[in-house]
Amino acid sequence: MYSLPSSSTLNLTQKIGQLFMPAAFINDTEEDIQKLEKCIKTHHIGSICFFHSRASAATNFEGKKVVVHNENSYERLLYLIERYQKAASVPLIIAIDAEWGLAMRIENTPQYPYAITLGAMQDQKDLVFQVGQGIAQDCRKAGIHWNLSPVVDINLNPENPVIGYRSFGDDRNRVTEYAGAYINGMRSEGILNSIKHFPGHGDTATDSHLGLPLIDKQKKELLENELFPFMDLMNDSLDSVMVGHLAVPALGDGKKSSSVSKEIMTNFLRNELGWKGLIISDALNMHAVSKDFSAKGGVEYAAFDAGNDVLCFADNIAEGIQKILDNCNYSRIEESFQRFWKLKEKAFGNTTDAYQKSDFENLMKQLAKESLTCLEGSKKQIDKFREDGFSFVQLGKSEGHFKSYFNTYKSDNNNVLLSLVPRQVKPKDFFAFTDRELQEMHKFLEEHKTIIYLFGNPFVLNLIPWQNALGVIVAYQDFNIFQRNAIEHFNGTVEAKGTLPVTLKNSPA
Repeated sequence: MYSLPSSSTLNLTQKIGQLFMPAAFINDTEEDIQKLEKCIKTHHIGSICFFHSRASAATNFEGKKVVVHNENSYERLLYLIERYQKAASVPLIIAIDAEWGLAMRIENTPQYPYAITLGAMQDQKDLVFQVGQGIAQDCRKAGIHWNLSPVVDINLNPENPVIGYRSFGDDRNRVTEYAGAYINGMRSEGILNSIKHFPGHGDTATDSHLGLPLIDKQKKELLENELFPFMDLMNDSLDSVMVGHLAVPALGDGKKSSSVSKEIMTNFLRNELGWKGLIISDALNMHAVSKDFSAKGGVEYAAFDAGNDVLCFADNIAEGIQKILDNCNYSRIEESFQRFWKLKEKAFGNTTDAYQKSDFENLMKQLAKESLTCLEGSKKQIDKFREDGFSFVQLGKSEGHFKSYFNTYKSDNNNVLLSLVPRQVKPKDFFAFTDRELQEMHKFLEEHKTIIYLFGNPFVLNLIPWQNALGVIVAYQDFNIFQRNAIEHFNGTVEAKGTLPVTLKNSPA
């Protein structure tokens, strides 16, 4: 549909413009849309990255703005892609964060399980491949070329406010294996990938949207853990590495963010580790780095000068282009441009035939079965509990197939089947459980014989003395397919095959 001109037709200023990736928002006003169209046309922008709205996580750092649901956001996405492509003198690479599908940004689109759910599966590379393939099919159908995923951070910190559920787990080998399978699934459909967040965002309790995380570890430990997936995956199937906003003194530049550190990007990532491909910054408007640059264009120039090729979520484009033009030599600009142009040729040269759409429902059933994890309780104990009778209680979200099935179960004995369905996946504000609900959880575990089914982030269990329960089963997702699978497990017809991919704070030594 779109064809690229010869790269030789672009002058130096236009080549710099190609390296900027401003944000595009599904729910923008007509005024904002026209402003971005003008920016694309005037500055010869090379790519854009779609977000849901200006109230979403990328810009709403403190979470004070209300995110308005938009039933027609997918149609809006298609409409905006067409408009922005028409505004471009050179076809745009369209990017998005679709770690668990377009649903990460776009309502009413297929949502796949979080990485933490996939990480609970044992020896299921093929299923992870199918997830990557299915997500890529959805991207390609929408006109998206570049899925800025997967996350290859190793989930080493249960207090992590931003990575947690987005990581495949705390085992470096499984993270690497499953990330590779996900990449290969996307690659089979011609969708570009990006591993993130170099040099590793897994072991921090700071959200880089708000402040600069400090990874205070020795280089040897980083090479053995955080950096392991990056080094293993830097091969011909990898399109790009996204550098996060992290202070990693052991790799150089003291407490300076890696995203603006020449020591980390150029000296370490390129020269020491040998990465010759494209480097993309994490969103440059994030407070971890943006608050250190008061002059317009300052953060964009610093990020480029340090070694980034593509500047994601660049807000001050005109000023950034001018600073790069004034301060960077021709060869440095040309190197980045050629890396990006090679990626653009790959995106628009894709001739992969359309596959028949994956059987989404059947895949989800398999994922539910392979990930279901039993932390406490044997089949014999659960069978006896069920036969003796029990009362059912659900805390958190008030709906769902599990509740519909068990809601009428009441008993005079001490048995309680406790369904936990957190209202949010992130740990902020206790996963949105109320104080009363948390008190009830403690009461059930202290005074009753309780079996817990958790339909959400397993780190919810850090809030309660879960080891007091007769049984603890983690289903990870609140999708009805996962809830039906959990019902079958409670009824003794399905085995829990998964293992917990992370370590809880109160896990036994």
